[in-house]
Amino acid sequence: MLEIRALTKRYAGVPVVNRVSFRVGPGEILGYLGPNGAGKSTTVKMLIGLIEPSEGEILFQGVNVVRDMRAFQRRIGYVAEEAHLYPHLSGREYLRLSGRLQGMRRNVLDSKADELLNLFGLWEERHSLLASYSKGMRQKILLSSALLHDPELLILDEPFSGLDVGAAMILRSLLRALAERKKIVLYSSHVLEVVEKVATSVLILRKGEVAAHDSVANLRLLMAQASLEGVFAQLTRAEDTDSIAQRILETVAR
Repeated sequence: MLEIRALTKRYAGVPVVNRVSFRVGPGEILGYLGPNGAGKSTTVKMLIGLIEPSEGEILFQGVNVVRDMRAFQRRIGYVAEEAHLYPHLSGREYLRLSGRLQGMRRNVLDSKADELLNLFGLWEERHSLLASYSKGMRQKILLSSALLHDPELLILDEPFSGLDVGAAMILRSLLRALAERKKIVLYSSHVLEVVEKVATSVLILRKGEVAAHDSVANLRLLMAQASLEGVFAQLTRAEDTDSIAQRILETVAR
């Protein structure tokens, strides 16, 4: 169980994440949503230990992770929004490095890394430098690295970014399979159609605070909306998109 209690982050006294609380249990996928600047990435950075919370607690299996952040990090798999990889390493070398940092045994690591490279369609490029990889190929390396050590908790920040249609379909099926294996998944994204299909529940942030937290079906029913997109637009008070598009056209046509 991942439990977040009143998590808060302030910069110069201004809260960018304000008393956010939620739980995600084994077999659950939480869609963590919000417009740009809502606090999604800041929350993720606090969860993985990149920045310290101003207030609040992060508990995993009932234990506050600050007691041993490194031990907690070994139990999670993380896919960042931006693929900042070591360009001078090959795809295979990067996965081996990632596995060693997670304490994996060499024989297990090499076997799993090679199999993941093959399954993600990167076997022919396994010795090529990451500097030569496309965005989608780098994303596949990030996903492989996150899955390599079979983590209990997966934290995914825009995991579909740059993936081709085939890889995106594989990842969608993989998310469901991970839930069936009782993994805990926190999935932050702007791609609402995918979240609607795979998430067991969604949390929507607005200006750093929780605007809603429930299943997609319950939110659609409660807010009389046909889709998650409609729920999201209403809760985040998005302006009329057709009106904005028309005003953009009028501006550029002057």
